[in-house]
Amino acid sequence: MDYDLKITGGTVIDGTGRPGVRADVGIRAGRIAALGSVSGPAAQTIDAAGRIVAPGFVDIHTHYDAQVLWDRMVTISPWHGVTTVVMGNCGFGVAPTRQGHRELILRTLEKVEGMSLDALQAGLGTDWPFETFPEYLDTVERRGSAINLAAFVGHTPVRLYVMGEEAVERAATDAEVAEMRRIVCDAAAAGAIGFATSKAPTHVGYAGKPVPSRLAELSEIRALAGALPDAGGGIVQATVGPGLFFDEFETIARDSKQPLTWTALLAGMLGPGSHRMLLERSSALIRDGLRITPQVSCRPLNFDFNFKEPFAFESLPSFKPVSAADLAGKIRIYRDPAFRQALKDTFASPMAGPFSNCSNRIWISWCPSEPALQERTLADVAGARAQDPVDCMLDLALSTNLETRFRMAIVNYDEAEVAELLTDPNTVLGLSDAGAHASQLCDACFSTHLLGHWVREKGVLRLEEAIRMLTSRPADVVGITDRGRLVVGKPADVVVFDPDAVGAGNLRRVHDLPAGADRLIADAAGIDAVIGNGQVIRRNGEDVVAADGPLPGKLLRHGKAGGH
Repeated sequence: MDYDLKITGGTVIDGTGRPGVRADVGIRAGRIAALGSVSGPAAQTIDAAGRIVAPGFVDIHTHYDAQVLWDRMVTISPWHGVTTVVMGNCGFGVAPTRQGHRELILRTLEKVEGMSLDALQAGLGTDWPFETFPEYLDTVERRGSAINLAAFVGHTPVRLYVMGEEAVERAATDAEVAEMRRIVCDAAAAGAIGFATSKAPTHVGYAGKPVPSRLAELSEIRALAGALPDAGGGIVQATVGPGLFFDEFETIARDSKQPLTWTALLAGMLGPGSHRMLLERSSALIRDGLRITPQVSCRPLNFDFNFKEPFAFESLPSFKPVSAADLAGKIRIYRDPAFRQALKDTFASPMAGPFSNCSNRIWISWCPSEPALQERTLADVAGARAQDPVDCMLDLALSTNLETRFRMAIVNYDEAEVAELLTDPNTVLGLSDAGAHASQLCDACFSTHLLGHWVREKGVLRLEEAIRMLTSRPADVVGITDRGRLVVGKPADVVVFDPDAVGAGNLRRVHDLPAGADRLIADAAGIDAVIGNGQVIRRNGEDVVAADGPLPGKLLRHGKAGGH
């Protein structure tokens, strides 16, 4: 056979933004061997007539660090055409972790990534085959995966490794910073794509304490980012918060001479129209020669939550005691008139950002005591009951022992503003958060949503530009050098889809995590085939490789396969 796989009769859109052309694709030994009119026999042929043939999609903002150790298929990203993901964002991960700190790191992930502790413990087990970050990369590579993986080394596990529980209490000493810098340097030398950190006020860890990275002084972050060039370079990923925004980004980028991407520039995050000021500030830094790229999202940031884990509200000062309380303590707080009044004042304040007048953006998504209320807004139900929305919400929660679930559109719900973010040349698609907040949101379907909603339905993006935004643009931003384009000689990561049908389905809740824990997922429509490193992974919405057999995904050390 001349080829292992041929894809014939489709319109090839190569990921560069250039117009699509009618062409065949020949694949041999995991790489693209021919593009154009491809003659010669193949062991397998996919008829792509009427379909688009594009590079596999690249998701640069995921949290699959733990999940990939029990889910080699990395669901649900491949369902939506994603063939490469970057893990370890926001400074979170499971390595390095000392044996005595395992519960600490899992309890941190439980809070900040919205995953069940039972699921994490059952999925990872008690005998972790790694302690250091290089050992973690070796473990991931040895176990294999359906799609390609790259990883940041995260500030939070590094800080816990060096400082233990004091990592959430105080600044680091010079000696501790030096030890952290050594660890980051070793991780980068082993293949980490970069270093990630966060100061986001929503990033609350175990016992209601801030995650370790939030206790770091700027000098510590500068020192750790500065370790990257010592190991050949990398990218800094930062999640914004007090003490970590444009001024600090500029300092870090100038000091380290490395690119930086930040999470996230979302519509409405500082009030209506605030994205324009943030875009201009970002553009000014780029014009000044700094490689600082804001991540944007093509979906509303919807959180589905209950008041056992009210992630959507945890950045509010009034919720600090909630974060530290057990179930009985939370119930007492929610009954407290003073707490309720503080939350009412927040909802009524025009300065409360996404919480201002938000009751018409909160839906009741599941109410076991009154199913008829489901998919009605809080404002609607509260009005019908002549109640204040805060009282209505908390009363519903308390009536079901905090099981009632709510869905809140926090930011990015104004589509006119989102369109401006998507069409700005200085942004990059990110913040799918795939693998995190599993029971609260699912934006791993961002790629099919972009193609279905923003291209076909809204006409905001040309198809070729949308594919560039899903492929070469994110790959270039984070330094993934051998993915994102269809080029002869490059690895054959390919997605074949129907432009008239592609899209993301509605969210649905399943209980398929370890220990039977739940998560939200979304099915994909219109994805005919997903191919990773020349091997068909999915065909017509079904896996065609065995999860317990050989899998084609590669660990991308330093941003490429075999990149030692």
